[in-house]
Amino acid sequence: MFQRLSTLFNRRLRPAPHLAAVARHNDFRWPNLAEAQSFSLVYQQSPWVYVAINRIAEAAALVPLRVRRLDGERRVEIERHPLEDLLDAPNPFLSRFELIEQTIGALELTGSAYWFLAGDESGVPVEIWPLRPDRMCIIPDPARYLRGYIYEIDGQRIPLEPEEVAHFKRWHPANDYYGLSALEAARLAIAGDRAMAEWNRNTFGRDNGVPAGIVQIKEPVSDADFERIKSEWRQSYGGPQRRTAFLRGGGIEWQNIGLSHNELDFLKGRLAHRDEILNVFGVPVGLISENATEANARVAERLFIERTLWPKLVRLAQKITQELLPFWPGDCVAEFEDIRPTDQQARLDDIRTAYPILSINEIRRRYYHLPPVEWGALPVGMPAQKQNTETQRLRDTEEESEGDRLLEAGASGKAALDELARWERFALKRWGQPDSRPFQVRALPQDLAFEVSAGLLAAADAASARQVFRAARERLAAPQKDETPAA
Repeated sequence: MFQRLSTLFNRRLRPAPHLAAVARHNDFRWPNLAEAQSFSLVYQQSPWVYVAINRIAEAAALVPLRVRRLDGERRVEIERHPLEDLLDAPNPFLSRFELIEQTIGALELTGSAYWFLAGDESGVPVEIWPLRPDRMCIIPDPARYLRGYIYEIDGQRIPLEPEEVAHFKRWHPANDYYGLSALEAARLAIAGDRAMAEWNRNTFGRDNGVPAGIVQIKEPVSDADFERIKSEWRQSYGGPQRRTAFLRGGGIEWQNIGLSHNELDFLKGRLAHRDEILNVFGVPVGLISENATEANARVAERLFIERTLWPKLVRLAQKITQELLPFWPGDCVAEFEDIRPTDQQARLDDIRTAYPILSINEIRRRYYHLPPVEWGALPVGMPAQKQNTETQRLRDTEEESEGDRLLEAGASGKAALDELARWERFALKRWGQPDSRPFQVRALPQDLAFEVSAGLLAAADAASARQVFRAARERLAAPQKDETPAA
């Protein structure tokens, strides 16, 4: 057993042995460029495909991208990294929004997106040009896995080096080099929806909504009258797609042989296709439906950001880190701003849990991203009897300096007490109301105002809120008692 373990730990890893076979397998499997062009046609003609891709691409283009330097486990943001400047102006004819919109749109439509990196004499990219996926061919290589690319326009084939192209792609279970389009999964739903839309257009377009049927002539008529009746009927009610049969024998009677929109459940069928197409693209129906309530719309927006938009941004940012950032020195990563919504109740519970453990400065830094303050070395709401002599001395010094600042600003102890009373009336009147505007503090000391705000966040009911203001009034009155001369 020990010999087997020794053999296991002494083994050396070898290069991937299958890459040459994969490259040879894909050597002559050129992509179906006509299929990529058909994807573009679907985007132009299917309203739900257009809505889904457009919603994703435009939302992604609005999120800023930042470059951060790795410092151990920390990530320090860099002010105006050259990559950020390049993305803000990719080339003289394209904006950052248009570049990201086109890239995400191509990924959703075809499964692949390409950037051509145009450089200067130093070899650093100075321009980014997005390339159309329906014109791009990937050339495998048995030795390097990827030999390069060929960009074909009107029969002209332009060879591109691997270092000149950044290839973004989605996972494809049956292809080693190209990504999978979402349209492949939604092909039947899209075809069915287009067929229903086409049938609806034919029904109310060229045929003016006249249904198909049979005209039965019950009374015997001659051949000449029969042909005359057919001619007059078709001139008045016929159409290029309408099929009307004529039967002789008896009086004239119309018999409908078509199916109406109600009989076909037409609207529900189109809605079912819409929901299926939107689900394939990860767009919740609540973002589109006019019947969605405000609560449903909020949940749909959160799901869209967390489960659809954010993974696509991570895929794009990691590829930019891998393909573009190595052109500049430094150990850096590219990341989009985290736009995922946070659970406010869970965040407040987390802050309340941290009250006895973290100091005010630590809470300010971790949860509010605020700089430290001189009076923030203690936990929120620590009782005075638990403070040591040095801490009390520091607090007295801070209160004296705060009092001097208030006197210089024209504020008095009475003004602070009056403002605290107004704040209490303001908070109790709006207790339990969501999205209430904050109270504007002007005369209270900063440390006291922060403790009152933190106490209100931790208060479970109105009685607890009153206790917060009662403790604040006692703290305001404490210096006045100390200054009263003994009898």
